[in-house]
Amino acid sequence: MDLTRTAYGTWSGGRFMHFGEELSEERFISVMRHAYNSGIRTFMTADVYGNGAADEMLGRALAGIPRDTYCLVGAVGHDFYSGKRDGSKGFPRFTNPQLRPPNQYADYLRMATEKSLERCKTNKFDCLLLHNPDSIGYSSDAVWKAMDKLKDAKLTDRLGIAPGPANGFSLDIILCMERFGPLMDWAMIILNPLEPWPGSLCLPAAQQNNVKIITRVVDYGGLFHDDVKPGHKFGYGDHRTFRPAGWVEAGNAKMDRMRNVAEKHGLTMIQLASIWNLSQPAVHSVIPTIIQEADPKSKPIEAKVEELAKLPDLKLSADECAYLADIGNNKGCMALKGANRSHTGEPEADHWGLNPDLEAVGKRWGIDPDKDLVCTHTSAA
Repeated sequence: MDLTRTAYGTWSGGRFMHFGEELSEERFISVMRHAYNSGIRTFMTADVYGNGAADEMLGRALAGIPRDTYCLVGAVGHDFYSGKRDGSKGFPRFTNPQLRPPNQYADYLRMATEKSLERCKTNKFDCLLLHNPDSIGYSSDAVWKAMDKLKDAKLTDRLGIAPGPANGFSLDIILCMERFGPLMDWAMIILNPLEPWPGSLCLPAAQQNNVKIITRVVDYGGLFHDDVKPGHKFGYGDHRTFRPAGWVEAGNAKMDRMRNVAEKHGLTMIQLASIWNLSQPAVHSVIPTIIQEADPKSKPIEAKVEELAKLPDLKLSADECAYLADIGNNKGCMALKGANRSHTGEPEADHWGLNPDLEAVGKRWGIDPDKDLVCTHTSAA
């Protein structure tokens, strides 16, 4: 089964990514089951979440459901088996030269995939993503030959790439699609009407290389769920506290200017964001973060799941898409990860300098790294 228009990720619910209230284990599992019962048919997990715990919980949630009635997406790439966690930077990528040489990539990927499948209580992914790769993962023949072997071994039907968790990687994604497009079915990017930049830069290349796009952070940190309002109190450790001051107020003000389009089509705001994404070239699936906010007056997470499951099958007009993108224009609002002129010295796990191949990508697609991939302001507005 290929990915469907709507999808649910195991980073929702607050247990493995700190957004809102952390659900109990029982409720976390029941919400995933509720997503299936509500009509969502694609579920995504990553082996590094909880060092395998998310895989196990998803396997429990989907237990007893016919395997051919849902699409299962996995993600591997962070080596928590032999690597040592580096604080907030997380575990090293399996391609770290200190862990193994290129001729061992295939063995690692097969081991990680098989263990993830075992935890999910199944024998095959419908799609397997290379999760948050370093610069080697985007560009290495050895990595993608190893990924292709997973298809040969019938451990997955499709392959893809999932950059992140930070925003950026635009030139890297395009280079990867150009080099390995015949092997690649899906790529994941951050995209929503309040955050059209920089994700939209890679959409023409995805379309040309027949790579389907799944978009995450559709909810823009929960704002499009419409229960994070000015003055909202975030809990200790909530990832959203790292956003710049005033982002909630600025985002809500922009959303208010978008409500006329939502009302015209009878959409909630998360549905509007999802439909805007799906109206973009190459975008075929949306996977917003589903958050249970700590405020007792906020929407139940189950109701947010139902809103996503009831997403109408429509597309916005080109004028409506442009209107919303103009309101949400965020170009230059943050420093981006991945290939960037600002980085000097040795490559880091999620940040590296430009090389001639990446410079050439920019020229081919009309992306100027010195104008289109730089932070020009720091305010939320």
